[in-house]
Amino acid sequence: MLELAIEKQLPGFTLEAHFTAGPGITALFGRSGAGKTTLINLLAGLLRPDAGRIRIGDRVLFDSAAGIDIKPEHRRLGYVFQEDRLFPHLSVRSNLTYGERLVARAERRIHFDQVVELLGIGDLLERRPNNLSGGEKQRVAIGRALLASPELVLMDEPLANLDAGRRSEILPFIERLRDQLGLRVVYVSHSMDEIVRLADTVVLMSEGKTVATGSVEAVMGRLDLRPLTGRYDAGAVLAATMAAQDETFGLSLLDTAGGQLHVPMVDLPLGAPLRVRIRARDVSLALQEPVAISVLNRFPAVVREIGDDEGAQVDVLLDIGCPLWARITRRSAVELKLAPGSQVWALIKAVAIDRQSLGQRGAGSRL
Repeated sequence: MLELAIEKQLPGFTLEAHFTAGPGITALFGRSGAGKTTLINLLAGLLRPDAGRIRIGDRVLFDSAAGIDIKPEHRRLGYVFQEDRLFPHLSVRSNLTYGERLVARAERRIHFDQVVELLGIGDLLERRPNNLSGGEKQRVAIGRALLASPELVLMDEPLANLDAGRRSEILPFIERLRDQLGLRVVYVSHSMDEIVRLADTVVLMSEGKTVATGSVEAVMGRLDLRPLTGRYDAGAVLAATMAAQDETFGLSLLDTAGGQLHVPMVDLPLGAPLRVRIRARDVSLALQEPVAISVLNRFPAVVREIGDDEGAQVDVLLDIGCPLWARITRRSAVELKLAPGSQVWALIKAVAIDRQSLGQRGAGSRL
């Protein structure tokens, strides 16, 4: 268990962070300036909290009351930055072994050949960083952090400087840290796609405060957090399981708490756990179940809450057996006479659920 409760006063900014997180990938999520990088630097020991406590398992890294402040190099943490920060005059092999040399041989839990195979960098070992692509550099940077045999890996927006193709290249390797090595990761991001794909726990931050902590599904399903999770791409995240493949029409059927969901085909085995993000703008409402309609996903729903937005659009929180949002015009809400308790049908086009809307849920599944 990672437990953190700290305070830090900075020029024009006060950080107050309190959360606990279990195994897997914990994502620090929020807008730019929310305090995510400051928090991860406090965790790493690069900044010192004014007060509080940081504990990983049985090891206390910082405790102001007890006078404990473990030096960064002794915290057994790996740090992957936005920039690769590789040594340009060293080969990939030498960059990797630099991280390994930081740990006494008897304390090494992760080994060179294991990392090379995990990250697929065997053919890069004799090259120098200036001859690598952005994605290759970041894989090497991850490898160097791993060879320090860390108890926790910190990643500060490691994909921010990569294009979409390179980001897609790196994401599976980050998943392998959790699924194959069993490592705990604290991952900083303001990308909803990355959060849905990677996170087991989300810590939502705003103006230096930790506003909410929980599963991706729980945090993203709260209407009151919508201003912080992002309005344009706002929506619910549903836990799902692969139920069937419709090869004739190129569709996959997912079991959710609300019923079966049709999505474009996903190459996963039956029973594989995953999560699905359904954007509020992709959900339509009807008072009766439509017939002779092209929309495959139709769920009976109950209106739980209606947003108090001013303007032409309004968000509606639905219950289909799990939370779901719909974003409709205010005119439609008035004409349908929607109110808490109203029974409606939620309609979701299968083609609206793209690859970026699907993520892992637990070890062993691959997208």
